[in-house]
Amino acid sequence: MSAADERSAIAPDDASLGSPVNGKGKRGKAGAKAESPAGRRLRPPGQKSVGWALVQAARLHRGRIGDRLASLNLFAGQEQVVQALAAAGTMTMGDLAATLRVRPPTASKTISRLAALGFVERRAEAGDGRIVRVRLTEAGLAKAEAIERIWDEVEAELLDGFDNKERRRLRKLLRKAARNLADAAGVSGQETEADAEIEAEDDEAEAPGLNGSGLPAL
Repeated sequence: MSAADERSAIAPDDASLGSPVNGKGKRGKAGAKAESPAGRRLRPPGQKSVGWALVQAARLHRGRIGDRLASLNLFAGQEQVVQALAAAGTMTMGDLAATLRVRPPTASKTISRLAALGFVERRAEAGDGRIVRVRLTEAGLAKAEAIERIWDEVEAELLDGFDNKERRRLRKLLRKAARNLADAAGVSGQETEADAEIEAEDDEAEAPGLNGSGLPAL
């Protein structure tokens, strides 16, 4: 995927945001309800749809992250690779793909671009050249620190007005939704110790009779 492809992946489709289109492919009057070719009235996008709301939130989040990453010479999506490597130290391409829940070729292309920028380096496993390990360079580690600050800033924007209980519940539900889709697509991810700890903390905080700190409610 080229840099242009990455930009287009986060850019909204102008045609999809235009006026309603009727069953004949012509734009309808403003406010008119669209109908299917069979004459059945279509439900407006987003009405009672979890997926639509999720896509909108994800698109806006990706855009906010992308605007800030531009100053680091990175595109949205690349920061997740840098963050994963910063946490793990070194990873095989297979482990990286599993962690990010993407297919190995996708992870490989991103690593190639980051290597060209001097942010990561690849080394063949000693004794088995078929296994390639990747890790951040000094420049990559510096980027990871900057990315963490950007991520925290956008996280604060995303969760403005949410209390701790709502944040934990939302995180837990989104993780479950991601696992469902990953299983359906055949790209189930690899749970790390940190992921397991977060899941356990969320479960404990939501347990009946607890006050959110893991202690019995008074």
